[in-house]
Amino acid sequence: MVSLGCLNQRFAFPELPITRLRQLIDRQDFVLLTAHWTILNAMVYILARIANKPYAVNPAGSLPRFGRSPILKSAYNFFLGRAIIRNADVRIAIAPTEIPQFAEYGVTAEGVVVIPNGIDAESFVPADPLPFRARHGLDDLPLILFMGRLNSIKGPDLLLEAFVQIASRFPSYQLVFAGPNEGMETTLRSFAQSHGVADRVRFVGYVGKDEKTAAYRSATLLAIPSRKEAMSIVVLEGGAAGIPVLITDQCGFDDVQRIGGGRVVKAEAVAIAEGLATMLDNAQELPDSGRRLCELVRNDFTWDAAATRLSAAMGKAVEQRQECMKGSK
Repeated sequence: MVSLGCLNQRFAFPELPITRLRQLIDRQDFVLLTAHWTILNAMVYILARIANKPYAVNPAGSLPRFGRSPILKSAYNFFLGRAIIRNADVRIAIAPTEIPQFAEYGVTAEGVVVIPNGIDAESFVPADPLPFRARHGLDDLPLILFMGRLNSIKGPDLLLEAFVQIASRFPSYQLVFAGPNEGMETTLRSFAQSHGVADRVRFVGYVGKDEKTAAYRSATLLAIPSRKEAMSIVVLEGGAAGIPVLITDQCGFDDVQRIGGGRVVKAEAVAIAEGLATMLDNAQELPDSGRRLCELVRNDFTWDAAATRLSAAMGKAVEQRQECMKGSK
């Protein structure tokens, strides 16, 4: 394994000389590109084409041109981005909801294979929740857990607004936000204070790997109110820990509701409130929901499962390329 430093973190411009990068690519049988808007991807794509190496692309939800630098992104796509996606031997979506994003690049649904994200499920075996509660001064009341960045795209404000709507109906529940502050904590605290739930809303900050499982195991349910997400890793982590989840339809994991592991709702406060109320009204069913979700995650969403699918897709692509080369002779 070679770890590359970057001269520019935002655009992933590698420190490694291009001659060394070409040597690394020349030694590979297959190349995998992840994300999309990076100089590194452009360089590796060009070198892989020169070396006639088959390659796969896994944009991981990054194909839409939302966010910063729309002009730069349009230029990137015009000169190389579209070609990177269009010419790939394997195009990977991490969730079925990502497939339509390839259409702008001239790729039909038949040209995309779904290989979901994975986790190391053994890192989330049952853990004692008491140390987590004690460390953060949480009492023994049941809690709804948010795990993630306090950033608008993750929807913590939607969850807090939903909690306010159901707070009087479920007076024993508290809401815990676990994750780094990215500019929203003050606003969230103020909203909780103005709506009379400040004493039931806690902010515990970043939760490290060692206590993540304990945090999940502390929760009655895990809420993931994201406004936009290719596929939530948090739902896999919570599932591996055996916790039922409420997610939005923007999280790329609608299987949650299909297998009875929780609920999928619109990314709106009213819909989230209704989903929470339905789950809490049937709290006796939540442990079984958590077990069903855990079984799904451990069977289909580990890194071993992802590697098996990727290996099969790469093998098929290599065979097709070899057949094309034979036919051209």
